[in-house]
Amino acid sequence: MDLRKISLATLPGVGPKRLESLKSLGIENVYDLLFYFPFRYEDMEAKSLNDATDQEKILLKGVVASDPVVFRFGYKKNRLNVRILVENESVMVTFFNQPWLKDKFETGSEVAIYGKWNENRRSLTGIKVIDVNSDDSIDSVYSVNKNIHQKTLINLIKLAFEKYHQQIETVIPDFLREKYKLLNDEQIVEGIHFPKTADQSDEARRSAKFREFFLFQCGLQSIKLEDSQKNIGINEEYDQEFINKFVNELPFQLTKAQNRVVKEILDDMSSKHHMNRLLQGDVGSGKTIVSVIAMLASVTAGYQAAIMAPTEILAQQHFDKISKLLSPLKIRTALLTGSQTKKEHDFITQDIANGKTNVIVGTHALIQAGVDYKDLGLIVIDEQHRFGVNQRKAMRQKGNNPDVLAMTATPIPRTLAITTYGDMDVSRIDQLPAGRKKIETYWIRSQKIQQMYQFVAKELSTGAQVYVVTPLISESEKIDLKNAELIYDKFTELFGQKYKIGLLHGQMPNDQKESVMNDFSNKEIDVLVSTTVIEVGVDVPNASVMVIYDANRFGLSQLHQLRGRVGRGEKQSYCILIADPKNEAALERMKILTSTNDGFVLAEEDLKMRGAGDLLGNRQSGLPEFKVGNPINDINILEVAQEEAKNLFEDKKLMNSSKTEVLRSFIKDEFDQLNNFD
Repeated sequence: MDLRKISLATLPGVGPKRLESLKSLGIENVYDLLFYFPFRYEDMEAKSLNDATDQEKILLKGVVASDPVVFRFGYKKNRLNVRILVENESVMVTFFNQPWLKDKFETGSEVAIYGKWNENRRSLTGIKVIDVNSDDSIDSVYSVNKNIHQKTLINLIKLAFEKYHQQIETVIPDFLREKYKLLNDEQIVEGIHFPKTADQSDEARRSAKFREFFLFQCGLQSIKLEDSQKNIGINEEYDQEFINKFVNELPFQLTKAQNRVVKEILDDMSSKHHMNRLLQGDVGSGKTIVSVIAMLASVTAGYQAAIMAPTEILAQQHFDKISKLLSPLKIRTALLTGSQTKKEHDFITQDIANGKTNVIVGTHALIQAGVDYKDLGLIVIDEQHRFGVNQRKAMRQKGNNPDVLAMTATPIPRTLAITTYGDMDVSRIDQLPAGRKKIETYWIRSQKIQQMYQFVAKELSTGAQVYVVTPLISESEKIDLKNAELIYDKFTELFGQKYKIGLLHGQMPNDQKESVMNDFSNKEIDVLVSTTVIEVGVDVPNASVMVIYDANRFGLSQLHQLRGRVGRGEKQSYCILIADPKNEAALERMKILTSTNDGFVLAEEDLKMRGAGDLLGNRQSGLPEFKVGNPINDINILEVAQEEAKNLFEDKKLMNSSKTEVLRSFIKDEFDQLNNFD
């Protein structure tokens, strides 16, 4: 019997009004009720007064030593005082605004009270009276609202378990439960709702976490399978010899990580399946050359390739690099952006439509109406989290289901890669090119800013260029932060007679921003004062110093992205963080950033500190709302669940056998509940 199809109205005392109350908690059937788990437990094991600590919540057992007295004060306020004898010590217990508890206390009778202990007064502020004969040593606490009380919910869960516990089907196949020593679903429900000991609760929760993660990962695998069946991909039979010759003639050697990732991508492209791959790599790890090799492979297979960047500055830089690499091979590359004249735009789109142009670099202009491709085989989406779902979808629709390679320089923690990007294959460049020097990172407080000026002067004298980044464009009365215009004036005052100082911010017109960046790239600007508009994609090898004002206002991943603008040439590079952290979290960020250059380590720490919703700056990057498991804290269970789900879906015979019959019926339903992000 499927408990998801049994109405809550089959339980005593559940009428239309209570059905609505339960629905407000997301509980719509007996299955929902049994799997509505408590978010914490209270220890109901009686404690000795000698072991109690101040402000600790404890359970005291004793004998009522005096008649209870109710005192009224203020408007509708009262307190109930009663003395109980605990271990030969008289303890005053006070309950606020619960006068009805008076009937619970009879002089000479035994009583058990749960409350907060005050060590100085040797007294207890009562929370609730417990049945003195109860065997339960742990009390479950549920998330409720004004429509339904804890006691009501607990009683309903008990009724449902008593009536239906034998009909709780076990979702996880037996062979997996045996492998990982997991409880069946009936044991999970009993162990989480009604644990007798902490160990029983822990064992049930471990099994429940695996169950929840495994169902979610199976949901992702089912989407992947459905997508591969619906979308038969392009079989891009590329010229391997031509690719090998190109790679061998590069002025540098690919790293082992780059070679591994290139193979993964090219294997996907040459298969009959549609490629939907995420390429993630730290700042400076060499993602661009990997994407160029993939695009070249697509062209040798007779298709066009396109790369979409989030800004015109980044698109221009990609075009300069890519055309320089491919033009000697007689491969035509074009740049398409929104700021081009109509004449330029029409000329370029005509060559794209008739197939004369092989590789197209651009911004969102690539997906606008009127831009048609002769035969698009591969789409590369750079800094993919900067584009919305609809923009990425529009890009895919420009061809006949072209292969997709999404790239990001924002290191994605394992947790997000497994959940948010679980329907994509993930390639990871986890190695920096040989000879790349570590960026030395220092944190100073604002009172030592003079030292920073002296250091900048020294670096400028060696011919180096400097970035100076600030959170705000202009002065704000509300927020006391350094601002770009004020800092620009200061650097002009200090260094303007000898060096050229530039200013860059997001409110400038695009052509002006591009002009400033070009001047900086061509060393016509020595110090560039900027807002975070330079965070992604700007590549100036001669820039070797990054100064960040009010660094405590940025997240770890953003600071790492900013730091990654330097260290791109042969010079030793430096990052100076100026910050006066006001709390422990901000202080911790400064310590972490100065201790490591590993973007993946930083991304994991950033996720722990800031949570998933903020990490990539949009709702889409958030994690699904799991009931029991915490993807950040329970990453090991999550990874095992992902691996087992993949293995199961690859074994078609097992997936269609009677061993997984119950699991199959749950996958879609459970995944729909969890997958609450776009």
